Amino acid sequence: MTGLQLALASGTLLGLAVALLVWRMAPSDPDLTDALDRLSPGHVVPRRSAGPLDVQESTESGSLVDRIGVWAIKNLPGGAWAHTPRKDLAILQISETRFYGEKVVWALLGLAMPPLFAAFFALIGLPLPFAIPTFGSLGLAALFWFMPNYNATDDAKKARIEFSRALGAYIDMVATGVRDGSSGQQALRSAAEVGDTWVFKRIESELRRARYMTRAPWDSLHALADDLGVPELDDLADIMQQSGQDGAQIYNNLRARAAALRSAMLSAELGKANAVSERMYIPASLLGIVFMAILVTPSMLRFAT
Repeated sequence: MTGLQLALASGTLLGLAVALLVWRMAPSDPDLTDALDRLSPGHVVPRRSAGPLDVQESTESGSLVDRIGVWAIKNLPGGAWAHTPRKDLAILQISETRFYGEKVVWALLGLAMPPLFAAFFALIGLPLPFAIPTFGSLGLAALFWFMPNYNATDDAKKARIEFSRALGAYIDMVATGVRDGSSGQQALRSAAEVGDTWVFKRIESELRRARYMTRAPWDSLHALADDLGVPELDDLADIMQQSGQDGAQIYNNLRARAAALRSAMLSAELGKANAVSERMYIPASLLGIVFMAILVTPSMLRFAT
């Protein structure tokens, strides 16, 4: 590294340190919405029912990512997080502290990768210009900052599909319980106790919490559907609420809802299969073109000579 590059690097680091110091010490008007959101109980410890550990337990156990997340929530401004997918984190049973910690870890990884590559190339005798690792670190850190958002959105989409599949079976079990003479609340609890997947355990935990709080189970299902972003569960809560209010016969409604849910899932799977089949046309067409070129090329060469 030349003297000019050292001077530029030193000036950049010194200017960045001064800017961070001024930004940290300068008074600012807090965002009221962000402040109240941070003080809410569900911000640090989201609503969970079947998770292995609570957020406080994970931080006390010495999880480095959780501790980084707690530090980031306390020190970084609320606007730095952009959009927090709380519903996606709720269905994945990931605490916000862990999510924030993962964002910081990914950003630090993006900052460290270009300088490491630059050092490697310098060791083998191919030094890179100073601007490449500098701007590469900033760009890669900004890109990696949103990597946990993408992972949470993608994983939550798969989790909601799995939730919908299990919910169809759960609605059929509830309908069977209603047909056998059980009340709506009893049918909901009995059906939830049958399954051993995370979906059934999540619903069972929510119904158990509603019973301890002397709350109607459909109200808890409404809240769970809003927390997880699963409208199909909200439809089930509406049907069961109708039964609890006026004693309506809901067996046929439940069977129709389960059939509609399975039909919607089948249509979605057929759409995915058709999309995959259409994508296969392109490589097959290219393969046919290559095969025709292999057949025609010798004849064309003999004709040309």
